[in-house]
Amino acid sequence: MKRLQKNCGKYCGQTIDIRDTLAKLQRAAERHGWTYECLLDSSAAMLCGMHRSGPAATKRVYLSSGIHGDEPAGPLALLRMLEEDRWPQRMDLWVCPCLNPTGFPLNQRENADGIDLNRDYRHLTSAEIRAHVDWLRRQPDFDLTLVLHEDWEANGFYLYELNPHGRKSFAETIIANVSRVCPIETAERVDNWPASGGIIRPNIHPQERPQWPESIFLISHKAPLSYTLEAPSDFPLETRVTTLVTAVRTALEMA
Repeated sequence: MKRLQKNCGKYCGQTIDIRDTLAKLQRAAERHGWTYECLLDSSAAMLCGMHRSGPAATKRVYLSSGIHGDEPAGPLALLRMLEEDRWPQRMDLWVCPCLNPTGFPLNQRENADGIDLNRDYRHLTSAEIRAHVDWLRRQPDFDLTLVLHEDWEANGFYLYELNPHGRKSFAETIIANVSRVCPIETAERVDNWPASGGIIRPNIHPQERPQWPESIFLISHKAPLSYTLEAPSDFPLETRVTTLVTAVRTALEMA
């Protein structure tokens, strides 16, 4: 499997109608017994949170996607999973399927105001992240968080593992399962972080960082273990959706 060679300086691939996608997500959530809460309404689409209690829940898991408006595979992956409704019964689940509803109509990383929302979790300058953090603070702590992303420059799938307490790692198994449906990134450095076999384990010190992505907020305030899952966006959209679904399902099975 090879790159499509469509991306040039930015994401130039297939886009989605985020309002239509979120409407489908809401219908799937309601059909399968999820609660659905509007966190912020905009002219583009709603920022929403969903919750579902497992009948034998012993774990709490949070999933999010769509914080960058040029990364369509994440919302579509969560839509597929909500429609298929094959969640582990031992889990309570919280989902935010699109954190940047104004960025998708513009096919840009930032929101409509030009703010990279995934750098705003320390200072909370945007309405979207203020609403999201307020919602997160009203939820219980999680055992695991999974944050779905794409990388327009990547040659394959990779992930970040934030695991400051040395919990059981799912990283190698995620990579092994994803490798059956998508190439794995082979670069030895990604975004200036050392990488090995598609796995990045950054040595982070949150209080030393002037800007926080969602994952650092989550590991600092909500969960002991967090994975950021990065699909390579210069591959077919269906491949990227399947890649993210495979990575999420693997993590849920291991949690």
